[in-house]
Amino acid sequence: MKKLSKVVAYCALLTWASASFSQMVTTPLPAQRVNLAAQASVQVAQDLLTMSLSTTREGTDPQQVQAQLKSALDSALTQAKKEARPGLMAVRTGRFGLTPRYGNNGKITGWQGSTELVLEGQDFARISETAGKLSTLTVAGASFGLTQGQRQSAQAQAQTQAIALFRQRATEIAKAFDFQAYTLGEVSVNFEEGVPIFQPQLKGVRLMAAEAAPVPVEAGMTSVSVNVSGSVQLQ
Repeated sequence: MKKLSKVVAYCALLTWASASFSQMVTTPLPAQRVNLAAQASVQVAQDLLTMSLSTTREGTDPQQVQAQLKSALDSALTQAKKEARPGLMAVRTGRFGLTPRYGNNGKITGWQGSTELVLEGQDFARISETAGKLSTLTVAGASFGLTQGQRQSAQAQAQTQAIALFRQRATEIAKAFDFQAYTLGEVSVNFEEGVPIFQPQLKGVRLMAAEAAPVPVEAGMTSVSVNVSGSVQLQ
């Protein structure tokens, strides 16, 4: 009797599982689903300057070339660190390396090396003045960007605008199809930031650096965008 009960219960379980699976397979996808997207952009002033200074040396003795690079970097680093201030200007070293130069016979004929110093911060005047004083290095390039606080603030503004635009479009689409409302489905929010690059004229920069004059820099605006995409169910 117990064995028969177990068989009956097992059959009932199989019947229930089969019905559930059949229901899952045959359930149609929701109708009246619409995919849409919205984008908003906020223009903000670039408030972060990153300036790279470098120099190169070459010779037949790699140890001598390395010593010359180290001397140039140490001199610039010592002088730059005197002007460093938290948040206003940070100083860090960049690349430092040597590469061999080969002759037609495939043998090493000399060595060439380069070193780099990076100034970064929000005090553009301090950075440009410091760069102009570093006689052992010359400006190789500079770029403007956004600090974390500026970026987060811009992203928050753009996100609010993009979501509002997404909801507005969803409402308009629902009304256009004679529906009264909608429910939100899966939504994706993505951030984008475009940062223009400022590249100084090296000839002018070298001349000004030699005269201990500030390196001319001027920040611009950059765009922070937020994309909102997803689906809504019309009701």
